[in-house]
Amino acid sequence: MSSLIVHAGAWDVPDAEKAAHVAGVDRAVRAGWDVLRGGGTAVEAVTLAVRTLEDDAALNAGTGSVLCREGRVELDAALMEGSDLRVGAVAGLRDVPNPILVAGALLDEQEVLLVGEGAAAFAAARGIPCCDPADLVVEREQKRLAAWRSGQRGDDPADTVGAVAFDAERRMAVGSSTGGRPGQPSGRLGDAPVPGCGFYADERVAGVACTGWGEDILRTGLARRAFELARTNAAQDACWLAVRELERRIGGRGGAVMLTPDGGIGYAFNTRSMPLAWIDDDVDQPVHGGIST
Repeated sequence: MSSLIVHAGAWDVPDAEKAAHVAGVDRAVRAGWDVLRGGGTAVEAVTLAVRTLEDDAALNAGTGSVLCREGRVELDAALMEGSDLRVGAVAGLRDVPNPILVAGALLDEQEVLLVGEGAAAFAAARGIPCCDPADLVVEREQKRLAAWRSGQRGDDPADTVGAVAFDAERRMAVGSSTGGRPGQPSGRLGDAPVPGCGFYADERVAGVACTGWGEDILRTGLARRAFELARTNAAQDACWLAVRELERRIGGRGGAVMLTPDGGIGYAFNTRSMPLAWIDDDVDQPVHGGIST
């Protein structure tokens, strides 16, 4: 059975932005599902789903990402294949609108994680499109950074977009992408590109993609914790147990989405919202959750 789940981050999405987030995950899950229905692989489906989210200026990934203190975007992304545990991850990209493509190009390399100038050089060598860094900046995030600088630091985005898929051959993939958190210092690294923290995939057990406050997720290894819980719990229970542990142990805020080889679909979050959509062979249209409009 093929299946796909995508999310657009766990945080308190403002009312004015909710409809755009719902529309964003709907477009992404439909794009990825078209790949799976056409016989494509889980890696291809996840890549397109995440790329669709990166191209959506309403979300904190790729174009429209939050800004660091210097007023620019710094992007992280990762892709993991669940058959042989191949991973590609990048961090600190400033002029690549789709960092998930760079992560995907790393899957067949010895290196797992490239950062900054090294990641940019690798992207250029592989012919992955770049852009003027200013093209990734939107007015909404300039205003958000100005508010952050003035001390108005509410529940701003500190999240990730992501996707998990099983294809018809029961191959699994997980992807994540993020612009980090507003006002972060240049060079700050969150959980999104770190295996076992922001994501993990082994098609024998589960695929999980996490989102939320990256420092909390890094400290607890949230993705790997949810993954281990999936060995003895249903996908939904594994996600809830992991997120509950995140909160009880260090007061962490975030969420996780998961697929398991038995067809299980799970998600949990302890923020106000985590816009998501999923689809599999048993439903005709995407099923939405995680946010009330």
